[in-house]
Amino acid sequence: MRIRETFNARPPLVFRLATVSYSHKPRRRDYVGDVVVRATPPRAFVALPAPRTMDKDGNTLIKAKPRPGVSGINRVLVTGGAGFVGSHLIDFLMARGDHVMCLDNFFTGSKENIQHHIGKPNFEIVRHDVVEPILLECDQVYHLACPASPVHYKFNPVKTIKTNVIGTLNMLGLAKRVKARFLLTSTSEVYGDPLQHPQTEEYWGNVNPIGERSCYDEGKRCAETLAFDYKREHGLEIRVARIFNTYGPRMALDDGRVVSNFVKQAIEGTPMTIYGDGSQTRSFQYVSDLVAGLVALMDGEHPGPVNIGNPGEFTMTELAEKVKQVVNPAATTVFKENTADDPGRRRPDITKAKKLLNWEPKVPLAEGLEKMVGDFKQRLGVEDGPASKKHKK
Repeated sequence: MRIRETFNARPPLVFRLATVSYSHKPRRRDYVGDVVVRATPPRAFVALPAPRTMDKDGNTLIKAKPRPGVSGINRVLVTGGAGFVGSHLIDFLMARGDHVMCLDNFFTGSKENIQHHIGKPNFEIVRHDVVEPILLECDQVYHLACPASPVHYKFNPVKTIKTNVIGTLNMLGLAKRVKARFLLTSTSEVYGDPLQHPQTEEYWGNVNPIGERSCYDEGKRCAETLAFDYKREHGLEIRVARIFNTYGPRMALDDGRVVSNFVKQAIEGTPMTIYGDGSQTRSFQYVSDLVAGLVALMDGEHPGPVNIGNPGEFTMTELAEKVKQVVNPAATTVFKENTADDPGRRRPDITKAKKLLNWEPKVPLAEGLEKMVGDFKQRLGVEDGPASKKHKK
């Protein structure tokens, strides 16, 4: 019995912790069961030497490749690169000799738009959604990723907002990490249903914050805010382009915007649908003009925002007549109820683009429509125009 009591009598265990109390004398609250917790003064903090990858100013010494101007090779990331505008931008950058990385989730984009570059040594394609972070090395970021057609961005409005906000935040973070220049493709939709005409960059807009189009309009407005906050807080080089209505080859056949709708319907011989009374106006620029404006803005020294659009203004009725002349003289029109929050007027003031970028659109509407019609006929399988109704077998 005595032996048992002897072995059961355990001495208190002592743990030394660099926290709480600096007294070596145990106190009532220092006991936990039969364990005494004693605190000792913390050791002096010893600063570790800076890693070899950092210089005396804290800047990284490791870079994947030299910056442009040293190597002569510009590494460009294009988000939404498989889409309508993105694929034409990639064509320009590839022709210029840049190393291009195309990032796309293929919601509205298509591999057909960029298949002619697949296999080239200076082209990469990554299937990825910008809502999720990604680590890449580049010198410039063209951030185009987001559905731009009302049909597409209304399909999943919450995802549209996430793409505009979280997606932009992720790409800004990427650009900050690698010290890349960042270009955001914003939109004329930030002006909403404008009370100022034509619209200058200083106009703050007239947007319905809770309407059907708000996921896109307000999403782009928030994306602009994020870009300029990164510029002010982190010194990031940013460029913001406000794009007005654009048309051309490779527009999705189900895009739903007015030019593609009219062209497709005229080719197929169905009535061209005009929503509302046809008096609302838009300005239309050909896609090659837009690409030239985006590149001029990226390579220039002004952060923006800058309107990139064609100041030529047409009513929907006038546009239908233009399409009729170019595509199918026998085409007819039909009027339907207008969609919610459809702007009454839209026309860019491009004074700033002319002055700062030495840019202005060159392709007239009729010429651009001719090029677009050829592409649409090929994809629709129409050989001899709408009247013949002949289709490729």
